[in-house]
Amino acid sequence: MAGSGTTPWKEPTPMDLLDGRLKFRHLTLLVAIVQHGGVARAAQSLHLTQPAATRTLRELETVAGLPLFVREARGMRPTSYGEALAGHARAVLTEVRRAEEHLEGLRQGHQGTVTVGTLLAGANVLLPRAVARLKQERPQLTVVVREGTLDVLHPALLAGELDVIVGRVGAASEEGDGLHQRLLYRERIMLAVRAGHPLLAAPPTPGAGAVTLPDALGYPWILPVEQTALRQELGQLFAERGLALPSDRVECTSILTMRALLLQTDMVALLPELVLRDDERLAALPVELPSVGRTVGTTEAANRTRTPALTALLHHLDEEAAQLRQTLTGGG
Repeated sequence: MAGSGTTPWKEPTPMDLLDGRLKFRHLTLLVAIVQHGGVARAAQSLHLTQPAATRTLRELETVAGLPLFVREARGMRPTSYGEALAGHARAVLTEVRRAEEHLEGLRQGHQGTVTVGTLLAGANVLLPRAVARLKQERPQLTVVVREGTLDVLHPALLAGELDVIVGRVGAASEEGDGLHQRLLYRERIMLAVRAGHPLLAAPPTPGAGAVTLPDALGYPWILPVEQTALRQELGQLFAERGLALPSDRVECTSILTMRALLLQTDMVALLPELVLRDDERLAALPVELPSVGRTVGTTEAANRTRTPALTALLHHLDEEAAQLRQTLTGGG
């Protein structure tokens, strides 16, 4: 109403981050401030003066038209807008770094770095063979291998900290999850014990025939951790057979730890067929686990440009997987 002093409501100006005002230096500073918690430390990390950094931040907030940080007694905290924009900024910076690596890789030919996340199914046979072939072909190439579970490796892959994950893959990734999977081979999971284990000597009950899953429950077990698909499959199998998971157990994903425990005790563990086949000190129990297995493959971030180093590694993974498919029981 006229004369009331009330400011008429106006439709917010549509944001356009592609109008040319947003610069690369804005994104770099934004990520640095979030990382270091303040303009002064961010400026120091980027070799800028504090006035220059403050001016750049002011420009960025003007472009965004939103408050990106809240000043606190001990620094600056990003607002929800700042956190959101920083996430996209990190992705942009990662892709630019990848572009730099891609161009440098093309220029150098055989240099660069490929960072691989690995799971139990890929860590002990497929990946070492492929890396060995890659290093023969490209001695100056650096390969970084990080082991973990999917709940840790998937976010690292999407954040650009990994180039690829080698190991178990599940059903086709859901649309929009940002992941692309390739299936390489399938291998059985077996119950593993040390050579000379009591269960290998004779059936626990005379005249009872072959060793059964309940027989194995008379010994301590090494189980996969709860965050793994293998643990879920094993739980379903036990439930279907009316059995409870072993209460006397160790939960572990480390092959080295599992092998040491198996060799020193009468424990029972689940191991991939390829791991057991190449270890003379371990043996498989004749217990069928039809619903438990591993489909091994690679997982990449969808729509991310492959570096020459990654392309070379994938080539050797494909070749080694083809050879393994020919030797596995039903692994094709």
